[in-house]
Amino acid sequence: MSEPRESLHGDVLDQLGLLVTGGGLAAGQTVLTEELGTRFGVSRTVVREAVRVLESMGLVTSRRRVGVTVAPRSQWQVHDPRVIRWRLDGPGREEQLRTLTELRGGVEPVAARLAATHATPQQCGELTRAVMDMAVHGRAGELEPYLEADVRFHSTLLAASGNEMLAAFSGMVAEVLAGRTRHDLMPSRPEPAAIRLHADVAEAVQAGDAAAAETAMRGILAEVDDAMQRTD
Repeated sequence: MSEPRESLHGDVLDQLGLLVTGGGLAAGQTVLTEELGTRFGVSRTVVREAVRVLESMGLVTSRRRVGVTVAPRSQWQVHDPRVIRWRLDGPGREEQLRTLTELRGGVEPVAARLAATHATPQQCGELTRAVMDMAVHGRAGELEPYLEADVRFHSTLLAASGNEMLAAFSGMVAEVLAGRTRHDLMPSRPEPAAIRLHADVAEAVQAGDAAAAETAMRGILAEVDDAMQRTD
């Protein structure tokens, strides 16, 4: 039984995205659609669908009778969660994590400060529930459920900022957190101190203490940076 076209499209998109972001196809290099179809064992229609998605991300350009040309990195939509995922799966993982952590340092403390003013009671409750789930799964060494709770915490916090631009970073943060788990860059049992800092953020947001919320979030990111240094 043949694979559904949607599945083939997703597979080719991931393979081609990894090839481009990982340097398997260099900037400026051109390859024909027919060559890609042969390489991946799919029809030109499936390749064209994948290429259209990559074009929307700024990774490639495509012209009839010329082929698919890899764009320079300066044109990539580097905030796109799929681009982040592919880059974390590639050879430049450490550099990508470093730059993303620096970006988080400029975004999440501000979101925490704003959340202390704008968070709804429902969002405060969701932050608390997420921390409780992190504590339970962290003690048990259950990394996937822990990741789910961690993503829920950070996505809720960004939304609670009341700023749609900050809330739009939730996909990026989720991919960073997932990438650390996927590539064994998390301890087998998450640090209790890290969970405590998440609780501090939740408590400060609920109390309306903007300065304390920002400080605790900076503590979370400092712990992330320390953890990355230990895995180098």
